[in-house]
Amino acid sequence: MSEVLAQLMAQAAREGSNLATMRAIAEEAGELSAMRALKRLGLADEEARDDLAALRELLATWRDAKRSAWKALAGWLMRLAGALLLAGFAVKLGWRTWLE
Repeated sequence: MSEVLAQLMAQAAREGSNLATMRAIAEEAGELSAMRALKRLGLADEEARDDLAALRELLATWRDAKRSAWKALAGWLMRLAGALLLAGFAVKLGWRTWLE
């Protein structure tokens, strides 16, 4: 527990809990918990900001690549459907007679 949090809790015990003291306790406890969580995740150092920026960039690149792959697949499927449709029309209209 941080020193400030311990002091605030002692003050609340001595004087009774007023709203400002309770808010200060909650704020200190939240900050302490956030720092503890960041430390456990390995994000409490100075390089964490750069690491998170790199991860965000990697995720954005992955999403762009996935979107491009789906668009390319849809394009190829449309081309295939068009080719099959043209082949169907050619057979239906008697393309064998055109070759002779």
